[in-house]
Amino acid sequence: MNLAASLEVASVSDPGMVRSHNEDSVSTDIRHGLVVLADGMGGYNAGEVASGMATTVIVTELQGLLERFQPHEVHAKSGDKYATLMLRDQVAKANTSIFQAAQSQPQYAGMGTTLVVVLFYDNRMMVAHIGDSRLYRLRGDQFSQVTRDHSLLQEQIDSGMISAEQAKHSQNKNLVTRALGIDATVEPEIREYETQPGDIYLLCSDGLSDMVEDEDIGLTLQTLGANLNLAAQQLVQMANDNGGRDNISVILVRVREPYPAARGIFAKLAAWFR
Repeated sequence: MNLAASLEVASVSDPGMVRSHNEDSVSTDIRHGLVVLADGMGGYNAGEVASGMATTVIVTELQGLLERFQPHEVHAKSGDKYATLMLRDQVAKANTSIFQAAQSQPQYAGMGTTLVVVLFYDNRMMVAHIGDSRLYRLRGDQFSQVTRDHSLLQEQIDSGMISAEQAKHSQNKNLVTRALGIDATVEPEIREYETQPGDIYLLCSDGLSDMVEDEDIGLTLQTLGANLNLAAQQLVQMANDNGGRDNISVILVRVREPYPAARGIFAKLAAWFR
């Protein structure tokens, strides 16, 4: 199913004001309803390699699978939707690729990356994430964080050790508890959500969320959301204006209209002619 008429996308990735190169990687395939953002970590250009491997492996593999399988359909043996299985399997494949490269090439030792993958289908989205890159949603005038960081800071907030306000000034902002490629296996957090026409979704690296308050991000999307490219550029500019201490990456997706999956005879005909 081609979702290009139902979804609108804009993306920007910027090195920021301090870093000499960009270790973030973004990839979008709106025809398949697929967007991916990764924030790499590691010495030299290793972070750039890890994030690039993550987006390339996941997008390339999913593109092939989405031509063969319907993400809304349920796998007979596991009882899971194909969307869940596809994301889990391809995240695992990307993890193995990065981990093996880090093990076999000394210059890449210890490299890894955060990850947010969103697959839109059947008026829903399946979200897989690892680390502290985030997904937000603007619905009407309500702006909220969809994902929950895999980070030491989030664990401290959850345990009551510090408040959300104290967390804003913490020195532990960049300590993630889960990352792609660091260990031989990793468990992504995968969840499904319903979408509505008019929703705007924001995927971002912590170069945005650490530099700009959530309230200001939400207000920017409310004000400039009619022009996604302008809104994305403005968010990056705001992070740079506040210091730009890290790479900044933004993907915005607007749901223009419903995109129900084809079912019954129409689905069979579409599969026949694919």
